[in-house]
Amino acid sequence: MWFSKTEKKETPSAATKHFVLETPMMGPVPEGFEQVQFGMGCFWGAERIFWELDGVWTTSVGYAGGGSDAPSYEDVCTGRSGHAEIVHVAFDPARLSFSELLKVFWESHNPTQGDQQGNDRGSQYRSAIFCYEAAQSLLAETSRDDYATGLKTAGFGSITTQIAPNPGYHYAELYHQQYLAKNPDGYCGIGGTGVTCPMRTA
Repeated sequence: MWFSKTEKKETPSAATKHFVLETPMMGPVPEGFEQVQFGMGCFWGAERIFWELDGVWTTSVGYAGGGSDAPSYEDVCTGRSGHAEIVHVAFDPARLSFSELLKVFWESHNPTQGDQQGNDRGSQYRSAIFCYEAAQSLLAETSRDDYATGLKTAGFGSITTQIAPNPGYHYAELYHQQYLAKNPDGYCGIGGTGVTCPMRTA
């Protein structure tokens, strides 16, 4: 991923609307809706995958899983902050189950590459699921184990995805939000393995 030093560094505010969905990017999330964070490489392409799903209420991109309280994109790119590039997803479980989201997550990137996705290298590109509920963690771990079998059969290595409770979330700079909607010809390094992930019901 690249960025221009001339880009403005504003972050979203409470009034910022999603460029595509026109929902509030910073909530509040409607009652009964759920949230989750996914790391799967460059967050530009990853966010587009999720905002296109029926049942997703809003998405945003940011940083999670590191030590700094106010990371910038430049900080995260050094690898020293420890953060991953993350897509935050708020969704309606009555229309889109968490299991369905997990299936999209697993099939849309290669979770066996460690600190890398395609040509993007560095700890910020690691695969991760940061959960907001214990039930989400259980489903995430179960789906990981199910998918690992298919990946092994197809000749891939072990899954390196980090699964952990929500460690906090820092919104990325405004120009990163819904980047590929604003820049249709922009870079997208997202690509799956071609292996189907079995889906269990909750």
